[in-house]
Amino acid sequence: METITRNVRDIHETDLQVLEHLIGVPLRSDQQVIVQVVDIDSGWQKESPNSGEAKLPDWCNVYDGLSNEDIDRLDSAIKHRLNLTRDER
Repeated sequence: METITRNVRDIHETDLQVLEHLIGVPLRSDQQVIVQVVDIDSGWQKESPNSGEAKLPDWCNVYDGLSNEDIDRLDSAIKHRLNLTRDER
């Protein structure tokens, strides 16, 4: 696994726009972008026994058993707590 860290202030404006589009939030100059590159065979993905396709790890199912209303309330609380509102440009 390789981890790549870049300071946002050092990223060219065009590349920064692409990153912001990709991750869905605006970035500030006092932040860092950290990307991990992993090999598919590294074990983080599990094979589905029936389909032969990659399966996400169990921790990705954090919303299992919650209603859409519960998920919306949780999402709103997280955004409020972390102030992840998206700026309109």
